[in-house]
Amino acid sequence: MRIARPRAARMFAAVLTIGLIVTGCASERDDDGSGGDSETFVFGAAGDPASLDPGLASDGETFRVTRQAFETLLDHEPGGTELVGGLAETWESNPEGTEWTFHLRDGVTFHDGEALTGEAVCANFDRWYHWSGTYQNTTLSYYWQSVFGGFAENESEETPDPNYVGCEAPDDLTAVISVAEPSANYPGGFSLQSFAIHSPKSLEAYATDEAAGEGENITFPDYSQEAGTAAGTGPFEITDWNKGNGEITLTRFDDYWGEPAGVEELVFRTIPEEDARRQALQAGDIHGYDLVAPADVATLEEEGFQVPTRDVFNLLYLGITQESNEALGELEVRQALAHAIDRENIVNTQLPEGGVVATQFVPHTVDGFSDNVTTYAHDTERARDLLAAAGHDDLALDFCYPTEVTRPYMPAPADIYELLRSDLEDAGVTVTPVPLKWNPDYTETTRDGGCDIYLLGWTGDFNDAYNFLGTWFADYSKEWGFENQELFDLMAEAATEPDPETRVGLYEEINEYVMDYLPGVPISSSPPSIAFSPDVNPPTVSPLTQENFAEVSFR
Repeated sequence: MRIARPRAARMFAAVLTIGLIVTGCASERDDDGSGGDSETFVFGAAGDPASLDPGLASDGETFRVTRQAFETLLDHEPGGTELVGGLAETWESNPEGTEWTFHLRDGVTFHDGEALTGEAVCANFDRWYHWSGTYQNTTLSYYWQSVFGGFAENESEETPDPNYVGCEAPDDLTAVISVAEPSANYPGGFSLQSFAIHSPKSLEAYATDEAAGEGENITFPDYSQEAGTAAGTGPFEITDWNKGNGEITLTRFDDYWGEPAGVEELVFRTIPEEDARRQALQAGDIHGYDLVAPADVATLEEEGFQVPTRDVFNLLYLGITQESNEALGELEVRQALAHAIDRENIVNTQLPEGGVVATQFVPHTVDGFSDNVTTYAHDTERARDLLAAAGHDDLALDFCYPTEVTRPYMPAPADIYELLRSDLEDAGVTVTPVPLKWNPDYTETTRDGGCDIYLLGWTGDFNDAYNFLGTWFADYSKEWGFENQELFDLMAEAATEPDPETRVGLYEEINEYVMDYLPGVPISSSPPSIAFSPDVNPPTVSPLTQENFAEVSFR
């Protein structure tokens, strides 16, 4: 397959001047010579997907691919965070917030020809609810457990009680989902890519190819795309996954219910190194890539490339696992770590323009942000004094950080780690580096409480502070390793509060409480940049990093 390659920026400008736009070889243009929709658009991905089933994933690189093929009941407006209809044209809940009714779009078909119905929706939710064995590990069912709790039969005491009750389809175009308790996770949770709807035939095929293993030895199902196993309703269908070459190919779905995709073929090519992605764009080997290094933005723009920036909707933090080291259970020690870190230096040297120092565990763009939290200014001597007062001036910590990955909130993990290590050592802390490959080693190790301190973050899934605070502090978790019933009770109160204005006030109170208790150290929020070649009409960039590549076309 030949790839349409953009010309260098200066050549493009010159060609544009004389009224010609060259975007590919003649064999790749439409028969009428107009060019455009028969082109192949190639995007440089930072990592391989964990699986082609978004229900088993919790990472952005997987969702970037699957979002093009699988759709959710609810969605977000292009370029914003407001909920809009997805597969459900309209929706409503009962006054208690325990029954959610979705009125499905008529005429929607799956890639395998099956029709979207209420029964198909219920089959998906019931599948997740009845997961067992390996699927109850949070590596595979993280979002299900975060939003809907546990399963029909929990196999571990650590698994939360299920909040999902059931799903009914009173007619072909209606699905009614019931939960035991109202939650701030609804309705936003119905927009999560993990809960995208699959064809009933796909669900049957998935049952014959299941995940296996435990801990670091979990094996994801290897659904065969050649057999058309994974079928969604999106504008593209996945037609090939060449794992050896790190390429996933999607083809335009001509029976899509909405606007057809602007390109015939979409390819995601894994290029782990940030510099290599930039060079591939400059060389014309790809047409776009995400998470542009701040230092590269001006250079790319000068060369004629398009580099739009997303709004801030993420948070980077230093996680602290209190149970891994008894010293970390002492507030003075955690305060010392907070004072040791020069967060402003990280923002100024590692983040793109518009990055900000974080004062709490939600970005300033989310309702519930408080102006009255306790703050911890960079003060090395203060950090040393606090460690000495706590009797831990000889503190030694294992510091985990991820490799072979960049995230919207963390553009250069190794560089950020080095700055933090230097700050901590200046304060007298002995740091042992623990570099780990992101998927699954890093996520599994941090979630299981295997690090003293670690770098992690979050890009919001929907616009409610509970999507940040509840992700971390709704209940006990190994990655934080603390029991604080007062905080858990505050989270439960906010989660079940039906009035949005009252709930925002509770979030402000929680942010203030959290920053006094200091379970970790919020570091920064970043506006990540994404780059495209000059000959591309790019998709609308999303603060949620939820770009719809069906909007892409060639000029």
